[in-house]
Amino acid sequence: MRLLLIWAINAAALFALPYLMTSIRVDSVWTALIAALVLGLVNALIRPVLVLLTLPVTLLTLGLFIFVINALMFWGVSQLVGGFHVAGFWSAFGGAILYSLISWILSSLLLQET
Repeated sequence: MRLLLIWAINAAALFALPYLMTSIRVDSVWTALIAALVLGLVNALIRPVLVLLTLPVTLLTLGLFIFVINALMFWGVSQLVGGFHVAGFWSAFGGAILYSLISWILSSLLLQET
């Protein structure tokens, strides 16, 4: 049940992005759900490999290269999922940061541990 709630939170965060950035477009709620699922799978499967492969650059930039990795994955998912459009790299960079912030805020509000 918790996994479905996290998926819904991430889809809601993704669906809210076009209202904050005009360079990102999500056509429907179903598109947001599919894109959130693909983004979660990419984060779980591909991101650890990319972080490991780019570890020297990440250390050299004091961890800031992680933002570039997140932006590239966000942009890549927009290329895979029809109906989810990101204008370019810098739009993906800002969108990935906003997506993370919105997801974090919604998760902290809705998934409180007792």
